[in-house]
Amino acid sequence: MPGLPGAILFACNLNRVRSPIAAGLMRRLFGARVYVDSCGLRQDPNFEVDPFAVAVMDEVGVDLSLHRSKAFEDVDDGSFDAVISLAPEAHHRALELGRRSAVDIAYWPTPDPTLVTGSRSVVLDAYRDVRARLEARILERFPQTRTFGG
Repeated sequence: MPGLPGAILFACNLNRVRSPIAAGLMRRLFGARVYVDSCGLRQDPNFEVDPFAVAVMDEVGVDLSLHRSKAFEDVDDGSFDAVISLAPEAHHRALELGRRSAVDIAYWPTPDPTLVTGSRSVVLDAYRDVRARLEARILERFPQTRTFGG
């Protein structure tokens, strides 16, 4: 995936935590320079983003409160230049997309913070860790180009 793709899809299992966080970070970092969407292997029956994901993204100025979960079937899989999967199960589905169209596929193993137990503080730290890991991967993969005065 050389350079910044025109359209990128982040995928995880339920589209409630990891992929919405990654999509939100990508939008914050690159704005309208790239079309960004997210989906899951399955659609969450509650159609809501995880409240801890909303909280940690709010800390960095990204509002995920209106995000609604969607599945691979809900996105036009032929319109993306790149698909980045964040969970092994979603990566298998992403590879299927790569067989049918010219799309760059990448797998960024990302821990599932919903598996962390403990106090609210401990759980929030797990979500912050996922946010930090994803931001680092995005910036590593898509370095921001600075221009004079901007």
